[in-house]
Amino acid sequence: MIKDNRILLGKADAKEVYLLPNMTNRHGLIAGATGTGKTITLEVIAEGFSELGVPVFLADVKGDIAGMCKKGNLETISGRIEKMGLEGFDVKAFPVRFFDVLQKGGHPVRASISEMGPQLLSRLMGLTEVQQGVLNIVFRIADDNGLLLSDLKDLRAMIQYVGEHNSEYTEKYGNVSKQSIGAIQRAMLQLEDDGGNIFFGEPSFDIKDWFANDYDGRGYVNILDCRELIHYPLLYSTFMLWMLSELYENLPEVGDVDKPKMVFFFDEAHLLFKDAPTALVSKIETVVKLIRSKGVGIFFISQNPTDIPDTVLAQLSNRIQHALRAYTPAELRVVKASADSFRANPAFKTSDVLSELKTGEALVSCLDEEGRPNIVERTTICPPQSGMSSIEDDRRNVIISSCELKEKYDNTVDPESAYEVLQEARAQEAEEAEAEAAAKATKKTSSKKSVGERALTNAASTLTRETAKDLVKSLTGGKKSTKSPLEKAANSVISTLGGEVGKTLTRGLFDVLKK
Repeated sequence: MIKDNRILLGKADAKEVYLLPNMTNRHGLIAGATGTGKTITLEVIAEGFSELGVPVFLADVKGDIAGMCKKGNLETISGRIEKMGLEGFDVKAFPVRFFDVLQKGGHPVRASISEMGPQLLSRLMGLTEVQQGVLNIVFRIADDNGLLLSDLKDLRAMIQYVGEHNSEYTEKYGNVSKQSIGAIQRAMLQLEDDGGNIFFGEPSFDIKDWFANDYDGRGYVNILDCRELIHYPLLYSTFMLWMLSELYENLPEVGDVDKPKMVFFFDEAHLLFKDAPTALVSKIETVVKLIRSKGVGIFFISQNPTDIPDTVLAQLSNRIQHALRAYTPAELRVVKASADSFRANPAFKTSDVLSELKTGEALVSCLDEEGRPNIVERTTICPPQSGMSSIEDDRRNVIISSCELKEKYDNTVDPESAYEVLQEARAQEAEEAEAEAAAKATKKTSSKKSVGERALTNAASTLTRETAKDLVKSLTGGKKSTKSPLEKAANSVISTLGGEVGKTLTRGLFDVLKK
């Protein structure tokens, strides 16, 4: 609910508690045990930004945030409205668009392999420094040859091709070992099994499409359906790495603004950080620290503040803490640490109140106009103006079908990329190899034929000489006297026969005999 261009979070007794739009790029935390009202608080803040004309992005893990597309049930919340004395409160629906990395509950969100880049992919897949270097070479070779890396089949084809021709690239790009190629291919298998084949492809998503308003000037509520995605942690991490990198690298510097350009909410953040790749945690830390100057606010919603890494938690200045239940010494220490993070209110002991809060109540401390934390207030959170439950698939499908982004993203495109080009190159190499093999076979056959011909000629020559000698012997009666002119002629013929081919030998012999 908006009042004086500020987001009314709730009331502490008669005092109104606000979240200032110009301070939301200092980020925020909404924490509390299950069932204490975190999602309602998230919804109230998201509605406020939408009314201010600020688009928001929500990761919907449970599916109940989808209810923002319909009006709230006034009968259900009328008692709370009256008790809090909320004037001018009215139920309304908000402009919602649905997205889904798995392409089931919303418009597809894709990214190309080229956009992801070798550094992020290497960190995501946990490659060693040497393996990352090889992946860099693969990307460089693709760039130098104008080969588009669109999806995982392109990357796999490119890695395989470089591995097969590594000797050709060593001098120019560096050593590419078979072991590193194999390790990268094995790491890709896990990414494929976790849904990477769905996320990587074309058309890739333009993150600027989230920065949009409806015809009334209200910011769109962009909801990422994570009901299934959350069960694919590596794919979720892949998406997060890509999105945060796109935000930081593509948004212009704007400094401090009256209201943020966009606000991101990550529900169930403990699932995001649990067993997350080091690359993801590092990227989140970097983005949270530096993205303030881009005019973007980030809110993490989690069950416990300790679910958030300390380096990230230290950057979250606007804090809304719902009840924490403490039954063990470790849980009591968490309650105390959480209470100590607030600016104390002399009216109550924060650690005691933190365990006593009812559903819909929270300890709130947001930044004031000077950027200082307000003293903590025990606040009853306003009810949301939109629905507080999941929606039917039919309603979701109608919203998806009527969205202007449907034509842009819903149909997968498979452009001519590295896979197709390398397939053609392999086919050409196979044809050339086949032609070369045929030429060698022909040459070998020809060589064998020449050898046979020489052997046959030699045999014929020998046979002709012997025959001629026998003829001469028969003509002379076998005598060894002084050679007659005939003998001399015969010997001359024999000498000549020895240096010619068989056919000429025979013809010469018959010429002699005729004489």
